[in-house]
Amino acid sequence: MADAAPKRTPLHKIHVTLGAKMVPFGGYEMPVSYPSGIAAEHRAVRERVGVFDVSHMGEFEVSGPDRNAFVQRVTCNDVGALKPGQAQYSAILTDQGTFVDDCLVYRFEDRLMLVVNAANIAPDWGHIVAQKRGANVRLRDISDQTGLLAVQGPAAETLLAQLTAVGVAMIPYYHFVQGMVAGVQCFISRTGYTGEDGFELYARAADTEALWHALVGAGRAEPCGLGARDTLRLEAGYPLYGSDIDAGVTPYEAGLGWIVKLDKGADFTGLAALKRQKLEGVKRRLVGFKLLEPKVVARHGYGVYLDGTRVDVVRSGTVTPTVNCAIGMTYLPIAQAKPGGAFAIDVRGKRAAAEVVALPFVARRTKTMVEGGKGR
Repeated sequence: MADAAPKRTPLHKIHVTLGAKMVPFGGYEMPVSYPSGIAAEHRAVRERVGVFDVSHMGEFEVSGPDRNAFVQRVTCNDVGALKPGQAQYSAILTDQGTFVDDCLVYRFEDRLMLVVNAANIAPDWGHIVAQKRGANVRLRDISDQTGLLAVQGPAAETLLAQLTAVGVAMIPYYHFVQGMVAGVQCFISRTGYTGEDGFELYARAADTEALWHALVGAGRAEPCGLGARDTLRLEAGYPLYGSDIDAGVTPYEAGLGWIVKLDKGADFTGLAALKRQKLEGVKRRLVGFKLLEPKVVARHGYGVYLDGTRVDVVRSGTVTPTVNCAIGMTYLPIAQAKPGGAFAIDVRGKRAAAEVVALPFVARRTKTMVEGGKGR
């Protein structure tokens, strides 16, 4: 059976018109870069403001009397700690305590919304629906009806303030408000996946184009693709599902123990396994590294060796514009997972020396840091 044709976001024609290089990603055809190139887009976000079409992300709505209790059970962070207008980074886990996906949870007055990775929409949905049992909740997959733009960079607040009567300067990190932006009804969320200040704007799919045109252009924001999104999130030390975190990894191993609330009073999926792991201690840990040899780049999937023994593969790896050297992330045994730890990476048949460095690679400049805060 032939693979299904990739889906397209509401902005597909705009990306093509702008000369974007389109690639398959998470079941969608997405812009990896525009003619200015990944490095220029990356710098635009670090220095000014860029806009990403991330309408490929999935959104699930949970309503009904048992909504909070239900989402408590299917995610590992504490939904009870959220007030309406707040968001949190969390995860959907297997019984073994490993990742089905990482996600954002938004709490509204009358419902919750889970935002998940594009490639995982179908498996996440199946996993969540299977746990409904007798819960009095209504679940809706609103992914196709929802557009999402990420406005990121030190000038994001200034740009947005010109387009809305909402006091965007007053929105704290990981909070959101509902309001009009350039005549479009949005949820305006102070979140992101770049390590810079910024916002994510959720709107109806049909309204996304109007929003894009108001944000992008000369004197406004630079259009940015998935390539820059990846280099920015890697520098910020944010894990990517499918590379740094997956079904073989727990939040404790990934350095995301802060999103696991063992004592929240809900028997969430993966609780018993994570209690056991916390008691026994993790055997390995996700670390950042840099290569010590010039002109050598460690890419995803390259073997990672300690004293001649393969211990993992490079999870994420590239040369990034701000750090300007070859960096990446991998898992190392806990004894070696400290800054300064030495190991080797097999780069096309030759062993290249690498060193563990502290994460993040580039200091995060999000508005108000929460512990280990991470946007999607």
